[in-house]
Amino acid sequence: MPKKIVFIGAFLVGLALIYRVLSFTPELVSFSGPTMGTTYTVKLYTNKTAQNVGFIKDEIDLVLQQVNKTMSTYDPSSELSLLNQATINESIAISDELNYVIKTALEISEEAGGAYDITVGPLANLWGFGPQKQPDRVPTEQEIAQAKMRVGYQLLTVEDKQLLKNGNVYIDLSSIAKGFGVDQVASRLDEFGITSYLVEIGGEIVAKGTKDDGSLWRIAIEKPNGGHSIAQKIIDLDNVAIATSGDYRNYFERNGVRYSHLIDPKTGKPITHKLVSVTVIANSTVEADGYSTAINILGPDKGLDFAERKKLPVYMLVKTDLGFIEKYSSSFEPYLSID
Repeated sequence: MPKKIVFIGAFLVGLALIYRVLSFTPELVSFSGPTMGTTYTVKLYTNKTAQNVGFIKDEIDLVLQQVNKTMSTYDPSSELSLLNQATINESIAISDELNYVIKTALEISEEAGGAYDITVGPLANLWGFGPQKQPDRVPTEQEIAQAKMRVGYQLLTVEDKQLLKNGNVYIDLSSIAKGFGVDQVASRLDEFGITSYLVEIGGEIVAKGTKDDGSLWRIAIEKPNGGHSIAQKIIDLDNVAIATSGDYRNYFERNGVRYSHLIDPKTGKPITHKLVSVTVIANSTVEADGYSTAINILGPDKGLDFAERKKLPVYMLVKTDLGFIEKYSSSFEPYLSID
């Protein structure tokens, strides 16, 4: 009799598990947390193989901790910080992650004619926008000239996961690391078998799949409006990534002059043109992140020309005396029909 009871009990448990699987209904869940000096948010639909949201969040936190441990300039023990401290003209082995991100950044630098440069760190620090925080002030021309001597993406060589610094350069990946973090999180969600999700880190976003009603994930491009979150444009994301670069949040003013955190490597000074926001859509967030910064530094005219040559979907907001005007590439036109 006890054996029968055990058998019946096991049979009933099996039936309960089968019923749970067969009757499973996808659920939209969301979680967030701090990372890379900002925050991340993940929205996803659970499925039969990925129901433990607490475990998924823990795994995502581990992914982001690893990205930070690899690419942070604020952590003196990160791989990037140790690389910045390494000897000049010495070949250094780097991780797959750092190899991929630095090579991608150098390719964008070449394409953008040097407007984008991950060695701009000394200038960013000089203007008070880097990890070596300083009081907001305008540097002297001599200080700018000295800092520029340590800037130049051409001084970096990456080959076979070996990096060579041909000068006393300082690498800062803040313009592309968040995009990489988004892609890493998305890759982990793919491994879990999750087919519908949206991942966001500091405004850099990737989306996959559709919502339970069959509609695409929808996001808003923010209007630069003095800190108030107002949508300028609504975009549906169909398995693509999107990143926005703007100078309307991170800046300081002195004697009525506004100094952006976006530094032009060629002048050594903050950008002065009227382009205040650039949104780029790409296949990966790391590309969207890097290209959005490059185009923002190039400015509205050169930036738009660059977008057309690269066939990038790009949306710009340019400041005028009366507010803002829109500019966009021909590849962005399909997104304009969205209500």
